[in-house]
Amino acid sequence: MSDENTGLTGKAKGGAARASALSPQERKDIAKKAAEARWGAPKAIYTGQLLLGDLSVDCAVLPDGTRVLSQRGVGRALGRAHGGSDWRKKGDDPAGGKLPFFMNAKGLLPFISNELLALVTSPVEYRQSQGGGIAHGIAATALPQICEVWLKARDAGELTKVQLPVAANAEIIMRGLAHIGITALVDEATGYQEVRDKKALQAILDQFLRKELAAWAKRFPDEFYDQMFRLKGWQRKDLSSPSRRPGAAGMYTNDIVYERLAPGILKELEERNPKDAKGKRKGKHHQLLTEDVGHPALAQHLHALIALMRASGNWEQFMLMLNTAFPKKNDTLLLDLQPSV
Repeated sequence: MSDENTGLTGKAKGGAARASALSPQERKDIAKKAAEARWGAPKAIYTGQLLLGDLSVDCAVLPDGTRVLSQRGVGRALGRAHGGSDWRKKGDDPAGGKLPFFMNAKGLLPFISNELLALVTSPVEYRQSQGGGIAHGIAATALPQICEVWLKARDAGELTKVQLPVAANAEIIMRGLAHIGITALVDEATGYQEVRDKKALQAILDQFLRKELAAWAKRFPDEFYDQMFRLKGWQRKDLSSPSRRPGAAGMYTNDIVYERLAPGILKELEERNPKDAKGKRKGKHHQLLTEDVGHPALAQHLHALIALMRASGNWEQFMLMLNTAFPKKNDTLLLDLQPSV
């Protein structure tokens, strides 16, 4: 029988010898554990390229919403070369030899905070959307801190001549992050911002709206319709009866109340409380508002509307003040574009 290890030397020969000594069951168990480790990593739901000036970094969003940057991509953007492993063993570093290759320069150690140390020494394993390969990432929020470490080391004169270009790249990245947060940049690069906005919008709607209609209770003060009729010049009738109000009153109510109460709320109300074939609804929209959030918000808004109505001489003047004070809330949420550094 031929020696399968012929031609192997050093560690390779030792590894082959240990593998050949394993029983078939032991080999199967090892393979199973490796497969579990591989497929147990979450699969990125969105991936993309984060562009910072002329530099780019692979980025991804994981199923739980975690934004990560590829550690290899961070290294490439910084211009920091690496060897055969993304994690270089160093016996004298405080992280037990687990600093990533783009931070293992000795001159950086005094400037690495405990918070950043915890982030960069615990890589996030995930599978790429395409190909299923395992990638190692770092939390996207760590990038500004990594760059700051390189810049502090440069200012302190702790970098070698070869390491100075890395600090220059760190400065480019920091400039790219100066006007917008890293999380928003990752969301834009991966296309996740559309999903994020939908999730955030749904969270708002869930606070405002019930699943089922509640028992009817009077929510709109009589003065709300008194003022509407006065400003529109409509003939005064028994305004407490919805059936005796002009049909346009409902349209104006949607416009000045529900479309300004919360983003997307009128659309959601129309879906949850649709009209039947005769144009009737099961209940009033306000019966779907929650007691703890929806109804207090409605009451506060109506109080403000009535105050604006009292101060207005006609409908046009009222609408001008209303659009200034309470513009319509559409389905697009405002992003937090404040710097994260």
